[in-house]
Amino acid sequence: MTEFRRDKTHWLHRLTPDEWIAAALGEVARAEKAWGVGDARGGVVGLKRAAGMGLNAALIVERDETWGRTYVEHVEALSRDPRVPEAVRHACRVVLEAKGPAGDVVSLRTPRGHQHVVEAARDIVAHAWAVVKRHEGEPPTASGSANASGDASDASDASDAKHD
Repeated sequence: MTEFRRDKTHWLHRLTPDEWIAAALGEVARAEKAWGVGDARGGVVGLKRAAGMGLNAALIVERDETWGRTYVEHVEALSRDPRVPEAVRHACRVVLEAKGPAGDVVSLRTPRGHQHVVEAARDIVAHAWAVVKRHEGEPPTASGSANASGDASDASDASDAKHD
C-alpha cells in the first residue's frame, strides 16, 4: 500500500482507512439507535451508509473501480464479488434488501426484528477492517497500481462523509 496522503477535497481520501472504519462503526451505532426508537427508515439508511463507509477503508488499500463511488454501489458490488467469502456477500444482500416503511404506513415491528440487519452491517465493516489490516506493513507500491494511495488525521470529518 502506498503512503496515505490526505486530500480533504477527495471523496475517498478525506479520511484514513482507520478513520473510515471508526466512522462506519459510529454510523452503525446511530442507525441501531434510530431503529430502536422506531425510525426504521433512518435505521435502514444508516446501516447502508455504515456498510459503505467501512468499504471506503478497503477501497483505499485495494482500489477497485467496479465498486463505484457511492456507499450503496460499494455494497452492491461486494454482494456479487466472488473474491469475498459467501458470508460477506450474504451480509451485503441483507443490508441491501432492508427496507424502511413506505409512505405513511405504520409498521408494527418487534424490538429486535432489525437486529439481523445491524449484525450484517457490522459483518461488512469487519470484513473491510480485515482487508485494511491485511495490508498494514506492506511496502509502498507504485502509484496507479491496484492498491490506492492514501496520512493520519482527525475523524471529526467522518460525520460529514456524504457522497451518495
